[in-house]
Amino acid sequence: MENKKDILSRTYLVYIFLCVFAISILYKICIIQFKEGAEWKAKAEAFNTQLHEIQAVRGNIFDINGNLLATSLPYYEVAVDINAPSIDKKLFESKVDSLGYLLAELFKDKSAKQYTKLLRKARKSGDRYVVLKRNVPYKDLQTLKTFPIFKRGKRGGLVTLQTNKRERPFKMLAARSIGYVQYQQDDTLKVGLEGAYDTLLMGVSGQRLMQKIAGDVWRPINDENEVEPKDGSDLYTTIDINIQDVAENALLKTLLKNNASHGCAILMEVKTGEIKAIANLTRNGKDSSSYSYSENLNYAIGYATEPGSTFKLASYMAVMDDYNLSLEEKITVGNGEVTYYNKTIKDHDAPETSVLTLKRAFEVSSNVAVAKTIVKYYSKNPQQYINKLKSFHLNQKLGIALPGEANPLIKEPKSKDWSGLTLPQISYGYESLITPLQTLTLYNAIANDGKMVKPRFEREVKRNGITVKTFSTEVIAEQIVKPSTVKKAKEMLEGVVEHGTGKGLNITAFKVGGKTGTAQIAKTGVKRGSGKTAYGDEGDRNYQASFVGYFPADKPLYTCIVIINSPSNGIYYGGLVAGPVFKEIAEKVYSSSLDFLEPINYKPTLLTKAPETIKSKNNEMLAVSKSLNLKSKSSSSEDAYVSRNIKDSTTISFQTNNLESQLKKGIIPNLNGLSAKDALFLLENCGLHVKLLGIGSVKKQSLEAGQKFNKGDKITLILS
Repeated sequence: MENKKDILSRTYLVYIFLCVFAISILYKICIIQFKEGAEWKAKAEAFNTQLHEIQAVRGNIFDINGNLLATSLPYYEVAVDINAPSIDKKLFESKVDSLGYLLAELFKDKSAKQYTKLLRKARKSGDRYVVLKRNVPYKDLQTLKTFPIFKRGKRGGLVTLQTNKRERPFKMLAARSIGYVQYQQDDTLKVGLEGAYDTLLMGVSGQRLMQKIAGDVWRPINDENEVEPKDGSDLYTTIDINIQDVAENALLKTLLKNNASHGCAILMEVKTGEIKAIANLTRNGKDSSSYSYSENLNYAIGYATEPGSTFKLASYMAVMDDYNLSLEEKITVGNGEVTYYNKTIKDHDAPETSVLTLKRAFEVSSNVAVAKTIVKYYSKNPQQYINKLKSFHLNQKLGIALPGEANPLIKEPKSKDWSGLTLPQISYGYESLITPLQTLTLYNAIANDGKMVKPRFEREVKRNGITVKTFSTEVIAEQIVKPSTVKKAKEMLEGVVEHGTGKGLNITAFKVGGKTGTAQIAKTGVKRGSGKTAYGDEGDRNYQASFVGYFPADKPLYTCIVIINSPSNGIYYGGLVAGPVFKEIAEKVYSSSLDFLEPINYKPTLLTKAPETIKSKNNEMLAVSKSLNLKSKSSSSEDAYVSRNIKDSTTISFQTNNLESQLKKGIIPNLNGLSAKDALFLLENCGLHVKLLGIGSVKKQSLEAGQKFNKGDKITLILS
């Protein structure tokens, strides 16, 4: 009995405990539901609602003529809230089939039946956000807005999210220099002009309130952005897309012809340093039957290599400037070989004679001559030579805006890898590293009479059509060498094209100054003491062919450099491989530019014979003569029709034709030389029916001069 009571008391105790526990849970539920409900609801909504960043429309990049180089095109994620309160059952059922059909016709990724099924399923399940298509272009979005249900505007359930996609209208042209920006998790990759001016181009992002729904999908809560984005500024560059097209095609043809690894070409304006074209092409693939080239790497800026013979200009300028050497300075080259510390330096071709002048040595690109000259004058003080090279700013980056500029290298006599061979090796372009753009800048300074200007790719920045920033020419050095040295350098460079290694260019329309270059390319992975040279064995070497120069030589407007890396068809000399690219660029730029042409009335005494004229009104003829600065005289009335008096050969003297008075008398005048406009005016006012054949001024007339006519007669005028 006592056991039974004990069990019952324990049972009651557990029962009471459970009742109290249940009551406390119920109490807490009531507190949360009624007292703290609003607070917890707000927290839940805050967890599922966020402000998302809306990217601004990135600014455009233009060439010098206003052609688009890069632009942002809008694309849209298109979704539908098919359960919107404004879409009732009757509207849905009457339009869903036609909507499905039109969606299938527009997107062509699903059948009409599949789209209809998707919409019905969303309607049945109560889904408020169903994605129909991503990356929809603006044109298709406008078409969507005309579809059944969607054409009701905000009440049609159509929901769009805009994204912007960067496009380059000219595709590969200058692609690497235009560049791109890739936003990554840890870092942002910035390339070319896009990277250099990312802050200006990107604008200011906006904000849009989004709600998280089933499936971790975020949908906009409102139709409008909470904070509207501000579009980026536009960048206007110095690149001329027409010249860029010429440079890229000329480079591509030569790369294909010579089966080369890669190459680059740059065209720069002499006075301003503006880059008009910059092409960088790299070979894709290993199968020689299907080689193609693309703009993958910016060799012109980002790769410093041993320049080869184009560096001889710097060496000769240094010694001419320091020691005032004449171009007739005699240099003994012997049989075209010289040895320093068991290293034999050779000329490619046997010398014409054992003694060359400095000018002729440069023209034939003698390695022996330049090495012996530099060793003769600087062997006791190599630092003097290095300091002179550094005064040409060859040891420093140019500091251009584009990211990725390579570090140049000019060795110092105190450095660990300086040897007895270094001084002669540097003299003809080895044991130093220079980018193509740096080499071009040096040659541009000579074309610019010694003034070195910094290359630039930018002209101005505009925002909403208003200029907010302009870029001007930046001078690196006012005078890198004496004017007398510049004069000598120009004579040497022009001699290369006229009588030396560059004479194969065969440009007859204008003179060119320039230098060829052929450099062996050092191979990676060759260890000291291995018995192999860094450049490979004879017959197994890679070469870099180059040509750099300016045109026209008498008044330089442009400098250009072309570099072809690893041509593999047996020809690797700069004049034969890179020279044709330079020639094509120079000739096409020269023939298509007005900068090379002088105005016909530039000199006041240029006109020795008065030009021919057509018959026209006296006031019009006098106005044209005045605008062309031509001497003219006339005693006719303002509205009279006149022609030039051919007896006066040096002055434009006008005489009256009496056309109108003859027509009033019913007589056909001599209409020869009259413009079609004036002929129609005169003849039709007199009742004649005029038929015109051709264009220009009147050459022949069907009714002869002096013949009488009646109103309604027909006359045919043959124009010149």
